[in-house]
Amino acid sequence: MATREPRRTLPFDPATFLARVSVGRSVESYRRKRVIFSQGDPADAVFYVQKGRVKLTVVSKQGKEAVVALLGTDEFFGEGCLAGQPLRMSTATATEDTTVLRLLKKAMVRLLHTDPKFSELFTAYLLSRNIRFEEDLVDQLFNSSEKRLARILLLLAHFGKEGKQEPVIPKISQETLAGMIGTTRSRVSHFMNKFRKLGFLDYNGYNGGLLVHSSLLNIVLHD
Repeated sequence: MATREPRRTLPFDPATFLARVSVGRSVESYRRKRVIFSQGDPADAVFYVQKGRVKLTVVSKQGKEAVVALLGTDEFFGEGCLAGQPLRMSTATATEDTTVLRLLKKAMVRLLHTDPKFSELFTAYLLSRNIRFEEDLVDQLFNSSEKRLARILLLLAHFGKEGKQEPVIPKISQETLAGMIGTTRSRVSHFMNKFRKLGFLDYNGYNGGLLVHSSLLNIVLHD
């Protein structure tokens, strides 16, 4: 008697799932440098990056700006409203032509309550983001700016994700990198030149991108 093969379950695709949401959902496209929301705006929705890249920045009362996150396709942002955050704590800006899906807070809460698969995925995403923020804090407190830059470049190149590496997008500026690691643009320029001369970086990557070689791990792992 022939045995049936178990039915394969397709992985949950948040993009396809969110595309079916009919209430409280809208899709917006932003050109490079367009602001999606500003620090101090009402926090009333969660955003999902369909394509492109988004930079989150915070400006202090003294006018100093810091880059707190650089997000890409299939990532969420603005989720602070779900925890009762009344105003945006950061500014979200498109760093290239970007399309985002906007879900009103009520619609997002309804999804989390009614769809277990989506709720599980979103919870796992938030936990992963929290771990990343903790690692960023430790990195900022204990590592040199050179080591922080190397770590950021490796993260942007997606080292450790399914064994793949991707070129850093060409649009990322040294000012953005400086804001992410808390140093000056001139210091970033100095370290980038050093990494290139040591063979850790290649400016002739795919589509003109910055190719990050695994040898850059030597900077991160070196005491």
